[in-house]
This record gives sequence, structure tokens and C-alpha cells, in this order.
Amino acid sequence: MAHRFLSSTNRFSARFAFIFTVSLSCTYLCYSILFCRSTVMTHRGYEGRRCPPSKNAGGKKLLGKLDNCASLEVRSALDGSTAPRGYSDLRDIKATASSGHSDDMKLTNMSVVQKYGNKKLPNALIVGVKKGGTRAVLEFIRIHPDVRALGTEPHFFDRNYDRGLDWYRGLMPRTLDSQITLEKTPSYFVTREAPRRICSMSHETKLIVVVRNPVTRAISDYTQTLSKKPDIPTFEELAFKNKSEGLVDSSWNAIRIGMYILHLENWLQYFRLSQMHFVSGERLITDPAGEMGRVQDFLGLKRIITDKHFYFNRTKGFPCLKKPESSSQPRCLGKSKGRTHVQIEREVIEQLQEFYRPFNIKFFETVGQDFKWD
Repeated sequence: MAHRFLSSTNRFSARFAFIFTVSLSCTYLCYSILFCRSTVMTHRGYEGRRCPPSKNAGGKKLLGKLDNCASLEVRSALDGSTAPRGYSDLRDIKATASSGHSDDMKLTNMSVVQKYGNKKLPNALIVGVKKGGTRAVLEFIRIHPDVRALGTEPHFFDRNYDRGLDWYRGLMPRTLDSQITLEKTPSYFVTREAPRRICSMSHETKLIVVVRNPVTRAISDYTQTLSKKPDIPTFEELAFKNKSEGLVDSSWNAIRIGMYILHLENWLQYFRLSQMHFVSGERLITDPAGEMGRVQDFLGLKRIITDKHFYFNRTKGFPCLKKPESSSQPRCLGKSKGRTHVQIEREVIEQLQEFYRPFNIKFFETVGQDFKWD
């Protein structure tokens, strides 16, 4: 009897041990599956959302609408602490800007700005004038680390205004909070509606106007048009209503643009003169560093663009940017710049100079500069 009781007890113990072992194994298996899935999701699905601890998480607030993780990582990089892979170039931006060496920075460090900056309406505009040297000013100022500029001309305030400010903002490059957003459209200066429209966007916008001897500018304008339309009338035919009497046709656009004071009076209805900076197209050729120094001052920037950035290209007849280490070639303006002007008779030039003289004098008096065009 006792033997039969012990045998029954042993069978019960064996069954209990078997069931307990199976239950424990199933529990372990389920836990392993869940843990593995969690690990995979963490590494694959949420890698960009994890915020690594940083001693400098409360550093400089240089970026706008970023998520918390990206913001902490970028700030850590700027403050010089250990940064995640891919953010080292932000430290380069800060170090290079503080030391004044910006040659290589423009091309090598903008990926971070493009990824994390915000698209903003421009703080400053190059509004004119056509064939004055606006492209040169844009290309020169773009090498400054605190400037981000749109390379193409959007023509928003003259041709595309009905598309709205959101469309316009969408065209802009991404910038950090500490950077200036800039665009260039030379036809703004002679567009009647442009000053009012720009003022509606922001009455604090800074305006850059590149001016040039209006006679030389008109000839350059005609030369460009002739290269595209070889069958147009001669310069003299377009410039005069009656050449023998010296009667200039001021309705011709190439002549009208150079009557700077008439256009300026329209701008001064909406902007203070202190918000406008006038660049000499002639001095931009003979002293590019000096002219760009004054542009940097006007924009409130540190003078980083200096003589070391330029060399004079005798073939083109104007300065070019020296070769940065990140490029194999110097940076000169395109082949459409620096083309040989059409030869104009001296008598025609003198007649046009006489026509422009009263407009020039009033323009000089208004802006407080003598550009010495006589």
C-alpha cells in the first residue's frame, strides 16, 4: 500500500516538474521575442528621435523650428562638445567664422544649414540696376558665411507677385537665425509697384542698389540685347528721337533705367534713405574689396571679404574670386559678363552725357555721393 502511494506521488511530482518547465520555457521564449522586437524598432525606427545626453544642451539657440533631439545635437556641435557623426562641420563653421577664414566654408559646410535651417523671407534685396554689376555683388557677398542668397532672379515683386509670399519664401535657401537671407532682381529698381510691395512684406528691408555711369550702362544694355537679337536697329537709332538736334528718346528702356533719381524718388516714398546702400559699379571693378567692405558694413556683417579674395582678370576686364581649396578653378562671372561693348561715336556719348547731367547731379545730392560720371 505504501509502495503504491509513493509511486503515485512520484508521478505527480514528475508531471508538475514537466508542466513548470514548459511554462517557464514559454515565458522565456515570449520575453525574448518581445525584447528582440523592441531592440529592432529602437535601432531602425526611432534612431533619429533619441536625444543623447549633452553637457551643453542649453547652449546657443541658433536654429529655428527643430525637434528637440536635432536641436540638442546641433547646439552641442556648435558649443564644441562631442557631437554625433555628421555634425562636425557645424563646429567648422563656428571656428572658421571666428578666425575670419571663409574661403572653403561656403561650399563645404552648407549641408547642415540646408538640412536644419529655415526658409525665411529675405532681410535684404539687391534691387538694381540692370547692367550695373548686381551679379558681381551677389557672387561676392555669397562667400560670406553669414549670408545665404538665392542664385536665380525670382522677379517676385515685378512679375510673380500674385503667387503670394508663401511661394516666394519657398524659393529661398535655408538659413540659420544668425544668417541673412538675400535675393537679387535688378528690375525691381525701375518697377513702379516694387517699393510698395516690398514695404508691405517688411518696412525694415535693407536695399542694395548698384549704379553705374548711365551712358556706359545703356551701351552695355544694348550690347547684351544685340547678342540675342542681331537684327535690332542701331544704338543711335534707338537712343535718339532726332540725333541731329540731340533729342534723346527717354522712353527707350536702356535710356530710362539710367535716370536714377526718378526711380529713387519712388523708393523714398516707402523707405528711408538710410535703408538704401548705393554701390559704385566702377569702384566694384577697381576696388572690389573696398566696395564689398562697405556692403558688409551696411548689412551689419563682420568684414570677412577682403583683398585676399580677389584677383583681376585682364581678359574679362573685372575682378574674379580666387580659387578656394574646395574648387579646381577660380570663380569668375559667366561668359555673358565682360563682353566687348559696341563701338559708339564720341559725339553720341557726349550728347548722352549732357542729357544725363541734370539727373546725375540731383541723384548725387540726394544720396550724398559723387560717383564722378562726367
